Amino acid sequence: MPIRLQVKRPASNRRPETVAARPVLRRCAACRKLCDRAQLWRIVRLSGGGIALDRGMGRSVYLCPCQACLDEARRRRRLQRALRCSLDDSILVALEQRLRPAAHR
Repeated sequence: MPIRLQVKRPASNRRPETVAARPVLRRCAACRKLCDRAQLWRIVRLSGGGIALDRGMGRSVYLCPCQACLDEARRRRRLQRALRCSLDDSILVALEQRLRPAAHR
């Protein structure tokens, strides 16, 4: 039976009691920029079929809330490719409507 010795770490190598939480990073499908998940829009292909915005479980893609990224995603079909399904124009229209109130602030 092997003998195990318990070695104490020096105080400088111990982990701090409170560790700051790291932000959860996601990549925009259009501009490929890494951002905090809270700053991006989430488009979800639900497992039961259909598309949802910001909530739900299933395959998802993230997009920056700016007109340039929305136009790029539409032009290059980035959302359809990432979700691996066809995307109705109503989803893109809903995203544009979200963008309009943000521009008026």
